[in-house]
Amino acid sequence: MTVIEIDDLRKSYRGTQAVKGVSLTVGRGEIFGIAGPNGAGKTTVLECVSGLRRPDGGAVRVLGLDPYDDRRALLQRVGAQLQEAALPDGIKVGEALRLYAALYDHPADWRALMDEWGLSDRKGARFGALSGGWKQRLFIALALVGKPEVVLLDELTTGLDPDARRTTWGLIRAMRERGVTVVLVTHFMDEAEALCDRIAVIDGGRVVALGTPGELVAAAGAAGLEDAYFALTGRAGA
Repeated sequence: MTVIEIDDLRKSYRGTQAVKGVSLTVGRGEIFGIAGPNGAGKTTVLECVSGLRRPDGGAVRVLGLDPYDDRRALLQRVGAQLQEAALPDGIKVGEALRLYAALYDHPADWRALMDEWGLSDRKGARFGALSGGWKQRLFIALALVGKPEVVLLDELTTGLDPDARRTTWGLIRAMRERGVTVVLVTHFMDEAEALCDRIAVIDGGRVVALGTPGELVAAAGAAGLEDAYFALTGRAGA
């Protein structure tokens, strides 16, 4: 079953076209990756899917609804951690989860979420005192407070050390095990290969390739996904 459908999505900023006719679908239960270099249009696509921005052209449907016009209805069904996500440094972990839960008609038990995601020992810790890995763990828990069917994650592991990245990968897999569909924006090919069922490679505002990691490697005639990425985007590897 298709839960996200994007058809010929276009979006411009100050006369510059950031997204140039992106089309793709995401099936229920997938971890779907959107990969590409900085400035490729990945985050803009995710912002249109989340309802933060209205497309200039084309259509986006999430769970059959328009994410911009029907944003209030989708608030109860879609969770998100976007690139500029932040909380006040002084807010405590437990306080943040309790406040987020109050936004939803039928939220998850925030105390149970805190236990499930290993945050109970940091219930009284202030956001500003958390490491990058613990901040991302909190953001994942906050994205799940509304018991969403779909979660959108933008560059979730940027800036994390290798151990924290691997821990976060496990949390993303755990989301899928809960039956949640995950859309993951990343520019790390090892991350995309480890997590994603399918990947859309976006470059210059367009989808230049879409398929499973194995299909992308085969299409590029490459030795691995990172080499395939460089071949598909026309960029030389390090």
